[in-house]
Amino acid sequence: MTTIKDIATKLGISTSTVSKGINGASDISEQMRQLVLDTALEMGYIPKSMKDISRRKICILIENMSYENIDQFGYEIIEGFKRAASKKHMDVTIIPTNLSMKSSRRYDSFMLKNSYSGAFFLGLTLHDDYMAQLIQTRVPTVLLDNQIAGNPNVAYIGTENQEGIDAAVSHLAELGHKKIAFLNGTEHSMVTEERQNAFTSCMESHGLIPDENLIRYGCFLPDCAKDHVPGFLEHGATAVMCASDLIASGVINEAARLGYRVPEDISVIGFDDLPIAQYLSPPLTTIRQDRTALGQSALLVLDSLINDLSISKLLLRPKFIVRGSTGPCKAK
Repeated sequence: MTTIKDIATKLGISTSTVSKGINGASDISEQMRQLVLDTALEMGYIPKSMKDISRRKICILIENMSYENIDQFGYEIIEGFKRAASKKHMDVTIIPTNLSMKSSRRYDSFMLKNSYSGAFFLGLTLHDDYMAQLIQTRVPTVLLDNQIAGNPNVAYIGTENQEGIDAAVSHLAELGHKKIAFLNGTEHSMVTEERQNAFTSCMESHGLIPDENLIRYGCFLPDCAKDHVPGFLEHGATAVMCASDLIASGVINEAARLGYRVPEDISVIGFDDLPIAQYLSPPLTTIRQDRTALGQSALLVLDSLINDLSISKLLLRPKFIVRGSTGPCKAK
């Protein structure tokens, strides 16, 4: 097993300098610190603090996801993760991040420098700098709705999209809807691609024809509805499926602004079942993700990776919730 002395010998420096570099001391240069960290990683060094299960530190790296209150998507995921970590006597640090931060430091170096045994990533998209680094990382890492193939140190958790979307399409088909629109989230994200593919295949399996004029990428915010709902209505949509409840709330508001009633004129379905879903007017039919369970599952998988049990992915089952925003297709 690699020791501080081994690193010092390879670099031709003192063990105290290696220790300072690994432990973040302020009296060595940043260049020397990075050299020490990079060499430690290459040699497979693991600090005692990362091996000590009685004081293990883990972190949540989060970007482009709100989590401060219960109405926001990330809140219950983080709460579930923290509760599960507490039972394992793990300390959790939440670290908001952005692209400039990620570009200025190597992921593995950051984790080693701060003695984090593993991380849970929330909200990062496939093209991000850290995602490229995760292809070769040695750090136990769990991703929500993202996947890195071939690295046994990285696992993926999420909700089974196909099952939830199939239930929603089946529900609308039984209500007589054929012209069903799909308003997706942000492009270049694995989860949005999966949901769009699921929507297309589920439409076809129910004998319905997906219309390219009725399938659009937006973003996971209500405001994107105003850019797409008028076009959906112009092309005859009688129902709109949305990649999130926030998008669905925007669709309901935009339909009302244009003089359409929900669900009498157009039905709307969301995804997530955020607390606000049941308080919209009308209450929102949606595909529920158990976000607390997602957080608990992330910790379960991360703990397994830390203990050398390699897990590829863990998917939770969704639940379809019928409320007042869907109704029979209006005869035309």
